[in-house]
Amino acid sequence: MKKAILLPRKFIQGRGVISEVGEYAAMLGKKAVILWGKRAKAASGEAVLKSLADAGVAAAELEFCGETTKAEAERVAQAAQDADLVIGIGGGKCIDAAKGGAIYAKLPHIIVPTVASNDAPTSACTVWYDDDGVCTGFDMWPANPDYILVDTDIIVAAPVRLFVAGIGDAIATWYEADLNDQSRAVTCSGGTATLTALAMAKLCRDTIFEYGLKAIADVSAHVVTPAVDKVVEATTLLSGVGWESGGLATAHALANAFPALPETHGFYHGEKVAFGLVAQLCLDDAIDPELAEATVAFLVQAGLPVCFADLNIAGVSEERLRAFAADTAGEGSFVHNHPRVVTGGDLYDALVSADVFGRRVKAESGA
Repeated sequence: MKKAILLPRKFIQGRGVISEVGEYAAMLGKKAVILWGKRAKAASGEAVLKSLADAGVAAAELEFCGETTKAEAERVAQAAQDADLVIGIGGGKCIDAAKGGAIYAKLPHIIVPTVASNDAPTSACTVWYDDDGVCTGFDMWPANPDYILVDTDIIVAAPVRLFVAGIGDAIATWYEADLNDQSRAVTCSGGTATLTALAMAKLCRDTIFEYGLKAIADVSAHVVTPAVDKVVEATTLLSGVGWESGGLATAHALANAFPALPETHGFYHGEKVAFGLVAQLCLDDAIDPELAEATVAFLVQAGLPVCFADLNIAGVSEERLRAFAADTAGEGSFVHNHPRVVTGGDLYDALVSADVFGRRVKAESGA
């Protein structure tokens, strides 16, 4: 069976690396289009524009519209008609729109995340949403971003909740990849998982377990420490390669579907993935019970959602939840990457079981 792996051209992480964006942009051309939002520009704008100017790269700026719609990517592509490259600076949705715009314009692109809230920076994927924030699907691009610069000084200046959300997104990586490996599912790379992708997914989980809580405390204090460095690498690089070339399952199927329940709209992607992982553990008939307990206990300690109340859906009716589960388990869903058949009824049962599981662990921990 064919195996495949997707990897970025170069990944750079560290304090102050934002000042190197001009150096890498100059390797790709002389005129860049920058897509960023107001907060991203406030966090990085002075350093980015100076770096580009010092490297002799002209810059045209676009303000991100707020949603990763295909119309937004087309707007970026149109603005880049006379440019040599696209630079996406900000959170996951802005980054994804920049990637899509660059691909539409057939241009190379540089990604500079200003938060570590998800693993979008390294992936060759854009997840699409409509104007109401409901996921409408995703596209896999021919290759990953050319250069990714992760400045940890900027990452720790962002709200800690975003950092925790990144942990929620990343910690599911190995659990989902393991199921794909068992079922020999074809991943987004176009082949089954390589040993490299599986090893990166496992290292991602192990790093988060070992350093995650310390890193959360350090980011709360807005300081860069070895623990923060390790966890940022796990949530961006290890998770990004791990999911893309290792595969997704129920955790992300649910996270992508939750926007259909309006009550969840105030939550970040990684927060939804965390509860999705609890549900996935309740579907996985081969999971080690002790590992499942330890995983949910970690999520509780990290402050991530593990039950319905944590996602503001404690009052959801059985009828709505069954319909949601049936839709989520429809044709093409990631739930079918399990090495067993998963129906809408199975997913409904897992959601209810996850709520019970999460509430019990929270009660036992005193959370």
